[in-house]
Amino acid sequence: MTILISSRLGETRQGQAVTLRPRKSFSVAMLLLLLSGCGPVPQPAASPSAQTAAATPAASAATTDPHTMKQNNHAALSWQSKVFGQLPDGREVTLVTLKNNHGVELDVINYGGIITRLITPDATGKPGDIVLGYDNLSQYLDNNPYFGAIIGRFGNRIAKGQFAIDGKSYQLATNDGDNHLHGGVQGFDKKLWQMQPFQQADSVGVELSYLSPDGEEGYPGNLQVKVIYTLTNNNELQMQFQATTDQTTPVNLTQHSYFNLAGAGSILEHQLEIPAAQITPVGAGLIPTGELQAVAGTPFDFRTAKAIGRDIEVEDAQLKLGLGYDHNFVLKATVDDSLVLAGRVLEPTSGRVLEVWTDEPAVQFYSGNFLDGSLTGKGVQYGHRSGFCLEPQHYPDTPNQSTFPSTLLKPGETYSAQIVYRFSTKS
Repeated sequence: MTILISSRLGETRQGQAVTLRPRKSFSVAMLLLLLSGCGPVPQPAASPSAQTAAATPAASAATTDPHTMKQNNHAALSWQSKVFGQLPDGREVTLVTLKNNHGVELDVINYGGIITRLITPDATGKPGDIVLGYDNLSQYLDNNPYFGAIIGRFGNRIAKGQFAIDGKSYQLATNDGDNHLHGGVQGFDKKLWQMQPFQQADSVGVELSYLSPDGEEGYPGNLQVKVIYTLTNNNELQMQFQATTDQTTPVNLTQHSYFNLAGAGSILEHQLEIPAAQITPVGAGLIPTGELQAVAGTPFDFRTAKAIGRDIEVEDAQLKLGLGYDHNFVLKATVDDSLVLAGRVLEPTSGRVLEVWTDEPAVQFYSGNFLDGSLTGKGVQYGHRSGFCLEPQHYPDTPNQSTFPSTLLKPGETYSAQIVYRFSTKS
């Protein structure tokens, strides 16, 4: 039985494409003050970041130690923060826990904007963690294959780490053989972001911000980035990405959570649907050839749901290059701001369902091919194909592919992208 009827910040969605429209609101605590005549008339907040624990009387009453713990409770809907650790240079890393009214909760740290834990109920109501990750900061610092992180400036690969803008050549850091991957050696996944929790009438979240300076990892321009995670009472995690620049630069942001809807074990029996008729085939180094390839008649046809493992060992040149699935699936013929389904996954034993929606033109599906059992987190050994990723984004190597939708952001423009994780169950 499905436990979710979805609406997006006041707009009902029955599977059709919609656009996020944030809604102004105030807390129940303020409403009670108003009705009792004990407080001033509350003013709607101008932005989510303005709605913090300090704005709610209940927050100070629930605070245990203001230096290590803050919390803001609104029935079951709540956020709570604590210290997660320190970076080698002494800067403090904070963890915020977000909870909704239906048993969905997640932990986010401001190092890399990493989602370290994501709890959802199974079909019987039993909660479980559905993302791969670690228990402590030192593991994320030592060896993190992008578990749960914000990826930027450019998600995926750029050939040879090189591109040109208006005739000027740029050399990026190369951290994937001869190629540039996921923003370089010190991408956004390894940066300490500013993080501000907020609460609205039917959601809680965090706003993350980071200034990427001109020349970082070889990219031109000062890039101001903002990412907002919002957990709603409709069992959705909504993510909004924004950026502005003072020089033309490529931007392709995404979220890199590894999922296992059973909580552990192989993901090969997960039933996956990706409504894409084409992929961007790759050559050596998983760099796109520049062509589009139809999925019909190939192991890449997920237009009807099938087990991830059904065709993963089929004799296929693209599967050999990726050592499994590590490919970009085309979702849209043209780029616009409408939300479309990027992927739907059912784990048959738990009954958990994950849907990924986005306004991006493509999604990278990765089947955990490089996990080899050498990493252990949360008491679980992460073996081969024990997690999968669905990363909405623009096409790989776009700065070098003139026929791909552009990823160039110019001064005066605002980069904007949306990703939504929708959680439900099916008996």
